[in-house]
Amino acid sequence: MSDKKKVKKSVETGKVDIVDIKDKEKKRGDIDKEAKTGPVDPIKELDAKLETAEQEAKENYDRFLRVSAEFENYKKRSTREMSEFRKFSNESLIKEMLSVVDNLERALDSQSNKQARTGLVEGVAMTLKEILNIFEKFSVKPVESLGKPFDPAIHQAVMQEETDGHPENIVTNEMQKGYMMHDRLIRPAMVVVSTSKEKTGDEKK
Repeated sequence: MSDKKKVKKSVETGKVDIVDIKDKEKKRGDIDKEAKTGPVDPIKELDAKLETAEQEAKENYDRFLRVSAEFENYKKRSTREMSEFRKFSNESLIKEMLSVVDNLERALDSQSNKQARTGLVEGVAMTLKEILNIFEKFSVKPVESLGKPFDPAIHQAVMQEETDGHPENIVTNEMQKGYMMHDRLIRPAMVVVSTSKEKTGDEKK
């Protein structure tokens, strides 16, 4: 009995065997494919599947390496940022305290010419010393300026001074101390910078 008769009979009985029809169509398609391309070589088919699997494995491994590298960079960056935060977490407080240190130093300088210091002055000196000791614990140190070459990275020139006693561009006076915290400048030193009289005279001309 032909396929058409099978389908017709199934319809008449109210039962259509769709699976059977699809299987037969698939078999016909495989037969037609083999007729056009020849029989499928199972070894070549396995080799193609293996090559595809190897390519996918390589891509997945490369993706894994990229993700691992990005994660390592993230860990290093986070560690560095946390270290920076710990080092400079007190920077704002230190900056506010600098004005207190300035005032204490001015108070002591105003008494420097007197032979005997009063108890009040001694107390100011001790207070200043304690604050500077606290600064040192947090790696805060004054910038060395006097007698040093002018450095715009750490110095702020407020005026120039004609002098024959120093080479040109040397800090001759310090109006306000500068401070470093670890390797960061938290306040530049306000300084007076030397200049030669000859250069000043040429500028006036």
